[in-house]
This record gives sequence, structure tokens and C-alpha cells, in this order.
Amino acid sequence: MSRIGKKPVPVPAGVTATVEGQLVKAKGAKGELSFVVNEEVLVKLEDGAVSVEPRDSSKNARSKWGMARTMISNIFVGVGQGFEKKLEINGVGYRAAMQGKDVQLQLGFSHEVVYKVPAGITVSVPKPTEIVVSGIDKQVVGQVAAEIREYRLPEPYKGKGVKYAGEQIVRKEGKKK
Repeated sequence: MSRIGKKPVPVPAGVTATVEGQLVKAKGAKGELSFVVNEEVLVKLEDGAVSVEPRDSSKNARSKWGMARTMISNIFVGVGQGFEKKLEINGVGYRAAMQGKDVQLQLGFSHEVVYKVPAGITVSVPKPTEIVVSGIDKQVVGQVAAEIREYRLPEPYKGKGVKYAGEQIVRKEGKKK
């Protein structure tokens, strides 16, 4: 029994949801998203909430049950409030700046790294050492943040690199004389 899947997803205020067969659509202040639920999961909209349940008791249907409920919950939060990931840049001379709609990163390479921001995602640089990635699709926001972080992962000796805000870097002790 999925503890997550059992709970119906309430439709938040300001968000309109429609269920057409296996397609769940949500429209809100931030935009519009849809999710196609797997055929092994049954979706119903009743009493201002979307309920999800497996069509049968097979392992495959039960394994997709909780994930379908979470994806529906994420599209409701996305169109209502949106998602945001913050990145911090540590290191001497490491900084970021906006170049039109693209992000220009100076990360200790001989050249500047220019990251092209995909459609539907907003990237802002409030400080030269801080990047804020926001959008309505949780997966795309996380993917963009991971791709920016991947240019210079935080290293364990001095902690230099791009890291998520609040991320703990396990530090190592340097060489001893």
C-alpha cells in the first residue's frame, strides 16, 4: 500500500485542474502544465481533489502509483507558485553575470563559460556569487541547476566551485609536512 499514493491531491486555490482519461492538465497564475499518467494507474477528479489508485494489484501498477500522485502534486505547485533552486559560487575570481538571456560564468578556466537558458526557465544573478534558477517545471529547474553546477563541481580541499545553497561540502585535510 503506497502511503503517498493513498492521499488525494487537493487542487490549490487559483489553480484549475481537468482530468481527461489519463491526461491531467493544470492551469494557474504561472502558466499551464500537463502530465500523462501511466495506463496502469486510474485517475479521478472529485470534490476538488485528484485521487490516484492502481488499476490492479500487480507490482508494476503499485510501483507507478505513488510516482503518479507526486507528479500531479508537482504540476499543481508549479503552476501555482513555481519552483526555485539557488546556487552559490565559491572561489577567488569565480563569478556569474547575465549576458542577455544567457548566463556567463567565470570559473577559473582560460575562457568564459556561457550557458544558454532553455525556454520556460528564468535565471537571475542577484549577486556575482549567487545564481537563482526558477520555473514552473520542477524537473527542468533541477536539470538546469545541475548542468550549471556541473561546470565546476565543489572540490573537497578548499570548497571552490558551484554548489547548491545550503549544501554541505565534505572537506578533506590537506597534505601534512
